[in-house]
Parts: sequence; C-alpha cells; structure tokens
Amino acid sequence: MKIPSAAALLLALSFARIGTARADFPFPLGHEIADSVLVVKSEHKLYLLKAGQILRAMEIFLGPMPRGAKSREGDFRTPEGRYLLDGRKADSDYFLSIHISYPNDADREVARKRRLDPGGNIMIHGEPNEPHYSPLHYKGDWTDGCIAVSNADMVDIWLMTRDSTPIEIRP
Repeated sequence: MKIPSAAALLLALSFARIGTARADFPFPLGHEIADSVLVVKSEHKLYLLKAGQILRAMEIFLGPMPRGAKSREGDFRTPEGRYLLDGRKADSDYFLSIHISYPNDADREVARKRRLDPGGNIMIHGEPNEPHYSPLHYKGDWTDGCIAVSNADMVDIWLMTRDSTPIEIRP
C-alpha cells in the first residue's frame, strides 16, 4: 500500500473542506485564483497575478547558470518566453510539481536549426522530498533549469493556479 505524501494529504484536506475540486467552486482556504504567473529571473521572483495585480510574490531558485534562455538539454538554464502551466504531479521527487509547457514550437525550431535537443521537463516545484545535496546547497540556485520555491510557497502556487494558466518567464 502506498502511503500518500504530505502534499497529497494537505490538498485532500483542502478540497474536502469544500467537498470537491471542481473549477466552478470557490477555492479552498480562501485563496484567490491567479490568472497569470510572471517569473523575473534577474529578480529571483515569481509573481502570481490577477488582472495585472500581484496576489503573491515569492523568492525562487533557478539552475546554476541562471543568465540566458534555455537552449539545450543539460545547460542548467531556465527557459525564457511565454508558456502554460500544463500538468501537475503531487507525488514527484520534489514537494509538488507543476509542469511548464517548454519547449514550445519556437524553442523546438531554434533547437532544430542548431541541431540540439531543446530539453524539457521544466517544472515549478518545491524542495526535494529526499535531499540529494547538503542543506547548504539549497541556499543558492540549484535546479537543473526548473523554478524552485519553498514548500510553503509551492502550496500557494498549487492552490492559486489552474492548468492552462499562462506563465511568462523574463530574463
């Protein structure tokens, strides 16, 4: 028998409060729903926005090569551009994960012209469930190109966004 993760239990309790996870119900715990996400890599910030107004701002961690757009698999860079949040995984290796739709058609075309693999599997996620580095490692940029946040912030992102929410990642 698989034991549910703490994240899965937290989400189940949140949805149990309203009896459903349907999109037309008010969201649990009084969270507003963001209509877009903005990431500004140079600020190390992620903003949850609604009608252009900031609902939440949070600190982020990127890959160890944060400057420049992702161009290939293994470059430790976070993509830049406009994408969608297009999938969720409550039981990933990290505390909750939301997939970003990188690479898009333009990213694939640039990579094809350069004869490179554009990479993929870019996520917004919390901290590793089983740390594979020392705790000091997580003080700076440490991902392989994903956008990492604290576990508490990840819960808010999870609850305050839906699949198909647009995300813009700026330099």
